[in-house]
Amino acid sequence: MASDAERVISLYERHAGDWAKERGSGLFEKLWLDRFLALLQPGASILDVGCGSAEPITRYFIEKGYEVTGADSSTSLISICKGRFPDLDWFVTDMRKLSLNRRFDGILAWDSFFHLCPEDQRMMFPIFRQHAAPKGALMFTSGPSHGEAIGAYKGEPLYHGSLDGAEYSSLLKQNGFEVVTHVVEDPTCGYHTIWLAQSR
Repeated sequence: MASDAERVISLYERHAGDWAKERGSGLFEKLWLDRFLALLQPGASILDVGCGSAEPITRYFIEKGYEVTGADSSTSLISICKGRFPDLDWFVTDMRKLSLNRRFDGILAWDSFFHLCPEDQRMMFPIFRQHAAPKGALMFTSGPSHGEAIGAYKGEPLYHGSLDGAEYSSLLKQNGFEVVTHVVEDPTCGYHTIWLAQSR
């Protein structure tokens, strides 16, 4: 039987339409998105890992003049992205298998990376490095401490995993990133725990 972590992809696929509607256009992440963009040059390239339905974050980046590429494991969500922004590059892929043969000035994994189990999260840092341009920005959300938590969406279990802060810092350093800023359960951002780093 599949674990809760393994069922995340199929959950989003089944409920893609509802999720896209319910996500809405509210941009509570704006302060952090602006911190991320402050590390980039105008018009820089951004890879959104776990891009969902491209609203509202991708739209915000596009309106700011950035070149966005999106990747998500849900075929249905990527179809919504293509309908909204047909001129962008969209990829259906499990982030753990991401291999685009491109480097990006910024990589975002907002509310996506934390659906991986701790073992798979460790494996993502070389993948982030592989896709990061020199001085590339990386921002992702995690849990506040090591462990696993099960939320719910549409009455189904929704898995979240996390390493502890010291291990994230170590993995970033081992893979050529320096932490720019990190806040645990930021009250100005829905109590998200956020990491912003930059490649050396």
